[in-house]
Amino acid sequence: MMLTIPVVSANTQYVDPFIGTGGDGHTFPGAVVPFGMVQLSPDTDSVFRGIDPQPEIYKRCAGYHYDDTTIVGFSHTHFSGTGHSDLGDLLMMPITGEVKLDAGTAKNPDAGYRSRFSHQNESAKPGYYQVLLEDYKINAELTATTRVGMHKYTFKEHDKGSVLLDLTHGIYNFKNKVIWSDVRVINDRTILAHRATNGWANNRQMYFAIEFSKPFKDIELINLDNSRYRCNGCLNEGSGKKPSTIVNYKIPEAAGKALKVVAEFDNLKGNPLLVKVGISAVSKSNALENLNSEIPHWNFDKVVKQADDVWHKSLDKFGIEGSLSQKRQFFTSVYHALQAPSVYQDANGQYRGVDGEIHQAKNHTHYTLFSLWDTYRALHPLLTYVEPDKVSDMIASMLDHYQQSYDKMLPIWSFHGHETWTMIGYHAVSVIADAYLKGIRDFDVALAKEAILATANHPHYDAIPEYKHYGYVPLDVLPESTSITLEYAYDDYAIGQFLTALGDNELAAEYYERATYYQNVFDPSVKFMRGRLKDGSWNPDFDPQEAKYMGAFTEGNSYQYSFYVPQDVHGLINLKGGDKAFIARLDELFETELAYEKIKEHEDIAGLIGQYAHGNEPSHHIAYLYNYAGEPWRTQARIRQIMDTLSSDKPDGLAGNDDVGQMSAWYIFSAMGFYPVAPGDLSYALGAPQLPKITLKLANKKQFTVLAKNLSADNKFVSQVTLNGKPLNRSYITHDDIISGGTLEFTMSAKPKKTFGNALSSRPPSLSNPKNPNTLH
Repeated sequence: MMLTIPVVSANTQYVDPFIGTGGDGHTFPGAVVPFGMVQLSPDTDSVFRGIDPQPEIYKRCAGYHYDDTTIVGFSHTHFSGTGHSDLGDLLMMPITGEVKLDAGTAKNPDAGYRSRFSHQNESAKPGYYQVLLEDYKINAELTATTRVGMHKYTFKEHDKGSVLLDLTHGIYNFKNKVIWSDVRVINDRTILAHRATNGWANNRQMYFAIEFSKPFKDIELINLDNSRYRCNGCLNEGSGKKPSTIVNYKIPEAAGKALKVVAEFDNLKGNPLLVKVGISAVSKSNALENLNSEIPHWNFDKVVKQADDVWHKSLDKFGIEGSLSQKRQFFTSVYHALQAPSVYQDANGQYRGVDGEIHQAKNHTHYTLFSLWDTYRALHPLLTYVEPDKVSDMIASMLDHYQQSYDKMLPIWSFHGHETWTMIGYHAVSVIADAYLKGIRDFDVALAKEAILATANHPHYDAIPEYKHYGYVPLDVLPESTSITLEYAYDDYAIGQFLTALGDNELAAEYYERATYYQNVFDPSVKFMRGRLKDGSWNPDFDPQEAKYMGAFTEGNSYQYSFYVPQDVHGLINLKGGDKAFIARLDELFETELAYEKIKEHEDIAGLIGQYAHGNEPSHHIAYLYNYAGEPWRTQARIRQIMDTLSSDKPDGLAGNDDVGQMSAWYIFSAMGFYPVAPGDLSYALGAPQLPKITLKLANKKQFTVLAKNLSADNKFVSQVTLNGKPLNRSYITHDDIISGGTLEFTMSAKPKKTFGNALSSRPPSLSNPKNPNTLH
């Protein structure tokens, strides 16, 4: 099939947007630019239609699943790799013949407007998507800028056709998703629309400006709850003039909870129909301004090329050597990692705040989509190297959230001006601390300190008063209490690091003390983290393998969370009985089979190696913990095991949700041979590089290169490490090592070098390792 897309740039050719669209990766294949507000992508099912509700909504959190064979249409907003669903704003579907108003079902697509498709007639590249809608013989192509989506529909066999706009569509299994919507026809090419929805975020506002490249012959506004209004020539047919030239008839408009629009066109065969859609969370006029400012023309190929150029610039921050499969996995990971947080302001700087009011961004770009429980671990540390300027703006956006929120909290899991209160901890403090310690400080530091302290001492959020009173969150006060305690303790460590860097050592000491509260939920009789009650007794209902809702742990079990002390791994080693006992427990985690019935309540616990669940974040740092016990060679073996068994360049190549780029960031760091176990301590535990050469181009114009000599399928162990030509005897590197530029060279071998990294002073730093000179506190 002849495609519009031009030859792609050097690194964009290795990106496959279909990686992660199968299995439970929950990514989408559609058109998006780096950190774009628009994610224009196909949806392979309409999640709630009043009939045939989907029991497998979890599979379609991103709207699209690779296993599906029908497409409902193309909507303009999507999450990438989340474990929850929402968005799917403004579905559009080109149609020939009879227009059906219901989507139909996957089992009976002829009952609705959906169309069959096949992957043989589907393609995607960064900023571009294409598919043949088989039932209509329409080739649909999509591209995007930051705030505008552009469609190109080529009608291969029909001269007449229609475009359906479905304002009831959404990626959420919620019957009354649409609170209100309205649509207004401005002229014979332009429609303005709005809808407010309930879902994961309630009363979420979105506005649309839709412009067609040719005048519609007729248009019908349909309120399924009330009435239909058909234009029947009420506009100057074919004029394409501005709203002021509309003839003196009633302007077609409609409002209600169940609106659909059908625009009819003729003279289509051989004359592609183009559609531009600008979006805004502020107003219809802003949506129209976004549209006109970002795509003032009708050159689809130009927008595709522009998107490719933007992606090339972002992807070009890395250079790699490796196999084709490795290049595809690596650059697709970078592609996924650079999609969020996303821009959430209009071209004129306006945005809708968490207070529901309209604000003007000043001195920074406002961002949304902070999946912080996931992304503080590796995504945000990665962004400090590849997009440091945007990191400052993201932190400023978090501070906007703090100032505007009624609760006076930093974001927990927020998007589109709404706090969802999903997941646990207050991990925005980790992102702020890690960035500040790395010298990224173009934000209001005094306000950041205020916001951090207010959040960490909030009187109403997730049992913080009890945490401070007891030194742990009691299970008979709040479910998931043990996980909450452990994650608070890490966050408090990050706060201590931040305060130390500010010179407030007295206050820092308070948070370093709180960072040791993990000890209060460690049961020495079983050497596991365990739920604890207000009276100090241990939860009698304890099974270290069990992960259940309303239990002591969050999307994990005690096996996994018993290793969640990233700020003080050396202290944890002491609790577990020393290096050998700690290593034995790590091996036990990887080698003890996890029974499905123990985790069946949690879809997110996936990608299993024993009890290790690579598909979910609580496990992500665990393979690197062998370094802290003096046996880095075991980390090297585990990283290769994870890479070989739980990732590929196929649609199901992600072991679990990409979680807004966290899984991808793990892959990028791990492929380079190091990982941020505890963001905020400025160190990276070494693993083993998985590609022969990776170069990171830094914002300061320097380069950090990782070489892996003699790397092969058999040579997975590190026999020697040098940094800028000098032997490196420690099993970690620092932020200064990276940001200063240079070369980290690993010599790989089939046999482990078991003496490397043995000495306590050569191990990665943590709170209870005072012999390590790199410990900030």
